Amino acid sequence: MDSVISLSWYVYILRCGDGSLYTGITREMERRWEQHNSGKGARYTRSRLPVQLVYWETQPDKSAALKREWAIKRLSKARKEDLVKSPCPRLPFPPPSENRQ
Repeated sequence: MDSVISLSWYVYILRCGDGSLYTGITREMERRWEQHNSGKGARYTRSRLPVQLVYWETQPDKSAALKREWAIKRLSKARKEDLVKSPCPRLPFPPPSENRQ
């Protein structure tokens, strides 16, 4: 993986089993997604399994990632759905068979 990407922070949106959306940040997207799906992620997602990664983007540092996460969390669900549908850079994650429709 490119060193710039590996030093980046991910801002991501998960679609939970009940249809709700969860937004979070991480340095290690694959590990964090696995934690969410194994019930070891955020309390919110534990009772809403399974989760599907539907959107992600990178930010250069934790501060930028936290600001972007906060901005996304303030959006209405309809605006979040628009974001999920928008074209965004696709990085070498996630495993296509597990997360893409």
